[in-house]
Amino acid sequence: MSSLGATVISEGIRFAAWSSTARRLWVSVFDDAGIREIDRLELRPEGDGVHALFVAGLAEPTRYGFRADGDYAPEKGLWFDPDKLLVDPYAVAIDRPYVYDWRLAQRRGMGADTAPLMPKALAITPPEPATVLPPLFRPGGLVYEVPVRAFTMLHPEIPQHQRGTIAALSHPAIIDHLKKLGVDAVELMPITASIDERHLPPLGLRNAWGYNPVTFMALDPRLAPGGLAELRETVAVLRKAGIGVILDLVFNHTGESDRLGPTLSLRGLDNPTYYRHTPDGRLANDTGTGNTVACDHPIVRELVLDTLRHFVNHAGVDGFRFDLAPILGRVEGVFDANASLLRSVLEDPLLADRVMIVEPWDIGPDGYQLGNFPSPFLEWNDRYRDDVRRFWRGDAGMVGALATRLAGSSDIFAKAGQQASRSVNFIAAHDGMTLADIVAYERKHNEANGEQNRDGHDDNLSWNNGIEGDADSNDVSKARLNDQRALLATLFASRGTIMLTAGDEFGRTQKGNNNAYAQDNETTWLNWEARDQLLERYAALLSAMRRAEPSLGEIRFLTGQPSERSDVPDIAWLTETGTTLDEVDWNDPERYRLVMVLSGERPDDGRLAVIFNGDRRACVFTLPSREGFMWVPTEANDTTDISRQVSGRAVIFMIERRAEQSRTQEKP
Repeated sequence: MSSLGATVISEGIRFAAWSSTARRLWVSVFDDAGIREIDRLELRPEGDGVHALFVAGLAEPTRYGFRADGDYAPEKGLWFDPDKLLVDPYAVAIDRPYVYDWRLAQRRGMGADTAPLMPKALAITPPEPATVLPPLFRPGGLVYEVPVRAFTMLHPEIPQHQRGTIAALSHPAIIDHLKKLGVDAVELMPITASIDERHLPPLGLRNAWGYNPVTFMALDPRLAPGGLAELRETVAVLRKAGIGVILDLVFNHTGESDRLGPTLSLRGLDNPTYYRHTPDGRLANDTGTGNTVACDHPIVRELVLDTLRHFVNHAGVDGFRFDLAPILGRVEGVFDANASLLRSVLEDPLLADRVMIVEPWDIGPDGYQLGNFPSPFLEWNDRYRDDVRRFWRGDAGMVGALATRLAGSSDIFAKAGQQASRSVNFIAAHDGMTLADIVAYERKHNEANGEQNRDGHDDNLSWNNGIEGDADSNDVSKARLNDQRALLATLFASRGTIMLTAGDEFGRTQKGNNNAYAQDNETTWLNWEARDQLLERYAALLSAMRRAEPSLGEIRFLTGQPSERSDVPDIAWLTETGTTLDEVDWNDPERYRLVMVLSGERPDDGRLAVIFNGDRRACVFTLPSREGFMWVPTEANDTTDISRQVSGRAVIFMIERRAEQSRTQEKP
């Protein structure tokens, strides 16, 4: 770990910060309330950009911040202003949340000291490193994306004081729900301290997602009032239940935003180093948020690695998901799969076995890098999302694309001889329409965000059955439920890692808002009491079936050939009549039906048939017979479900059992 930050020992505290362009640096020490500055001490240059000072007699949890002085020339990327209190980039805790205030962005000489507006870093000793155990999560499992605050704000069984916190995730009611769904790992949307975008407070809105960080290690006090210990204890409880924890971290930008943004930390310490700039001195904006962290600089690379080590060492997390991850691989602005930071993450002794998931796109030049990250990085696969939506929307000629996505997207990930898929398959995520809204809204409805519905994607590949929004009849309601079931079934029938966003299993809606980042209210809070329990039960049955059928959780690519221990091909693609799809079938724009037959490793293993009927008309399917075996429905085809009343638009799972075994199971 780096020697930067605040290091507490019995005799006092050593403060250290890094800047290659500041002329002077100070540490401001505050009283126990974090209000009155009781001392301002200058740090001493130690070489290589490090400025440090040991202050005897101080003890944890001393409240402090840094100040820096040097040239003030924003047009040259220099923003030094000693009136701006700066939060330590290595702070592991802060004493209050960040609150946006326009005075934080005032130019030098035009405003007062910002210390009263800023949280103070807490100089504390982190807990002893946890025993670092192997990750519970393995590729091919189910990742459950969780917005920590929204997940439990309305949960009736969670105590009021605990709602919206990390600790609430360890409540028995939450554990039971996760286990019922067969969740292998929760992916926690950002829990580190973030700040609202400057346009939100005047609208009476606040950021509900957390993708606007200021400091990378310090947890948001609103989400973790118990600090790092709260995260650590929650991780331990989830692990005991067999559920891993993946942290969604943001290293691509910070809440300091563009040139009109606030000076909070990195900008005031060394803006030219911490952020990328264009040749004419402007902040590069490959993120759409106003700034881009310079992840190719050695000091930034070390900060990122130290942050990852911090959460593994002191919280025991299974791994990480990286937002707008091409930024982490950009070298002088150009993406390089062999970039030093990416390579260091994979080679670090503490991090090498962790689960690493990337969002493989940003908005910079050549920012779409799906399939181009080095193995074993797992990648969010938006091609899967879009092709599955197109198929169930009824777009023509999508059968071939659907089959490719079901089989792990070898067209994207079978590069350089790779034998296994690194795809993270998902239908919906936090960003975009919910699963229920995909089948109910053809257009976005983001008016509540205060941007005249201009924000968010316009092309959602969504549809509506009947009148947009609320169902106007039982038939429309059933049709929408049927389409949700079909989308869920497709997800659970896909090879590779799968991801489900919390609440999509029981029909959560945002009323068509596909960019609800600013809705920290009932728009995003999960309504547990109004959940669709039939849909939730169906999702649990799908998950149980996936766990029971190893061929679905596999990540190796299919070959269409028998394995060494079987005479049955590992995959067969059939028409509804049981014949193998030929070139004409694959290219038929009016084909909306497909049968996928997966085989086991051994000759005695029964096959699994997954039948996709994207047509609204019912159809009789014929499955290939095998002597001594018979086809039986899985429990995921529960005949008591109301959606069984709707013919067509369905996914049916059939398992091949030995005839005598099937007859035995049928006996009362």
